[in-house]
Amino acid sequence: MHYAPASEDCPLPFSPFKACTVPRPIGWLSTVSKEGVHNLAPYSQWQNLTFDPPMVMFAANQYPDGRRKDTVLNAEETGWFVWNMATYDLRDAVNISAMALDPDEDEFEHAGITKASCVDAPGARVAESPCHFECKYISTHRLPGNSPVGTIDVIYGQVMRIHVADDVILPTGKIDIPKIQPIARMGYYDYARISETFEMRIPSASGTAEDGLEGKPTLTNNN
Repeated sequence: MHYAPASEDCPLPFSPFKACTVPRPIGWLSTVSKEGVHNLAPYSQWQNLTFDPPMVMFAANQYPDGRRKDTVLNAEETGWFVWNMATYDLRDAVNISAMALDPDEDEFEHAGITKASCVDAPGARVAESPCHFECKYISTHRLPGNSPVGTIDVIYGQVMRIHVADDVILPTGKIDIPKIQPIARMGYYDYARISETFEMRIPSASGTAEDGLEGKPTLTNNN
């Protein structure tokens, strides 16, 4: 099976595009409006970009009527957004926060979760989440789609502060991912949870264990 998405209808009952790009990390992003209204929403088009300095991005599709997402507007207006790790225990709250609410409604309250203060960002963190990035807004790159909802805002930010709960840090100094069980977006209505990991080290002439697929990190920004 093959088809050209730009000119041909998909021969399957569901598009395989998102189901092939998996698993996708969830950008569970909290922001606050300039009026002080807190917002929380999950985005499956989220990724880190580089580690020196640590930078991230997320892409937000518009609403069908052409309105831009509150997360995008808040990040642009306040200069900040916060990433909260989405976990299996928090899956219901993540799902509820995906609902389209009016801009004056607080998704933290709607999802029944607790606000925790940030150090630098003006918004709040999800207190129940074990890991957070406070991100300073850099820029927006708008990409037009074939429809209003297909048009996206790509938001870039620099991670200015990283939070990790002490109880998920192993004696080795690594994060205990199987304990946290992060969830990731699959295709359709499917999700995955990370409950086990394995290690592979790239053979290198130097023989060090610090080389990764994205390049050799610095001593202060290792994998």
